[in-house]
Amino acid sequence: MEITLNGYYTLILATLVLLMGRFLVKRIKFLEDFNIPEPVAGGLVAAIVVYILNMVWGYTFNFHQGLQTATMLMFFASIGLSADFSRLKAGGTPLLIFTIVVSVFIVLQDIVGVAMASVLGLDPLLGLVTGSIALTGGHGTAGAWGITLEEDYGVVGATTLGIAVATYGLVAGGIIGGPVARRLIRRLGLKPTPANPNPSDIEKVAGAQSLYSTKHDEDSAHSNKEIFERPDSMRFITASSTIETLALFAAALAFADVMTLLATDTWFELPTFVWALAGGVIIRNVLTTLFNFDMFDRSIDVFGNASLSLFLAMALLSLKLWQLTDLAGPVLIILLVQTAIMIIYVYLITFKVMGKDYDAAVLSAGHCGFGMGATPTAIANMQAVTDRYLPSPKAFLIVPMVGAFFVDIVNATILQIFIKLPFM
Repeated sequence: MEITLNGYYTLILATLVLLMGRFLVKRIKFLEDFNIPEPVAGGLVAAIVVYILNMVWGYTFNFHQGLQTATMLMFFASIGLSADFSRLKAGGTPLLIFTIVVSVFIVLQDIVGVAMASVLGLDPLLGLVTGSIALTGGHGTAGAWGITLEEDYGVVGATTLGIAVATYGLVAGGIIGGPVARRLIRRLGLKPTPANPNPSDIEKVAGAQSLYSTKHDEDSAHSNKEIFERPDSMRFITASSTIETLALFAAALAFADVMTLLATDTWFELPTFVWALAGGVIIRNVLTTLFNFDMFDRSIDVFGNASLSLFLAMALLSLKLWQLTDLAGPVLIILLVQTAIMIIYVYLITFKVMGKDYDAAVLSAGHCGFGMGATPTAIANMQAVTDRYLPSPKAFLIVPMVGAFFVDIVNATILQIFIKLPFM
């Protein structure tokens, strides 16, 4: 029996999934420790419920796709609108070098994924899903490319697999990052820094608050308000700034729609979400460079994060877990190999190229985080290391910039090249 839900009911269910995810992350320490996003925590529970309903009573649910597509495009537009290339100057040469190191690893990740998939008798395109689509790309990229692979290339179960792989990557990236960094640091002969029994006020605030925290208790909310809503340090999101930000998103999405139509059946044909990202990059840098426009990054982040949460909730509601039954064994083998490749690459390449010093070790922990999972995982890895040893301003400057948007631009470009190769 098929049940079709319109946009209203799809939105209602998506918000309920997000609220359930928030409840689970607050109550289950494992989910918080490994930075499992609230949409993923709630969405996986919802997907299991849908699976049981299908297996036991034969129910199949069809959710409104237009709303899911819109939120996906807004998320990728937000990445583009955040990609200020003038920040490259702030990061300097180390930022450029680290971006190159990460880019080479993305290529390696896709080569391993495609090669392993071919050896195990899977569609090579599924190798990309078990490569940089879901691992470096995370849940948002996995959902977007999954839809493209299913609709344009007939790859059954690509979205379901991508979400599952991205979830594995979050956990794996969080598990390997700290031990890898500690082993590298021991090679340098550094000892853990003793805990300060009398921390200063600023140390207390820094230790209690994080941009990527999944905590929602009153104390953390209060500290966030004090830090981030002072008029002299950060602007409030007002009705005026909201309209201004929506106009930027509308321009990026309009650009994506026009370019998708113009590029159809041409050599530069790209998925619409890639054009949304590109449109955001162009709009951001043209406005800031030529017109000295003051971009409201906080508002862009809010809209982007909200869009991603809703998109993931709807994508997870639409999962058909029964499609993964035959893929479980081969995919697990590929993921274990990918995890080993990540560790080896960080030891032999990332650490050495970035200077073989303490900062390089912390950067290596961050690379494990977003190379397998996501930027919040990278930040958590680095915080765990620096809390035990020494601060690393260099790593905390470079990793968020690369992991938050530069890596998505590079990943989209590399994937577009791979997907057009003859053997794919």
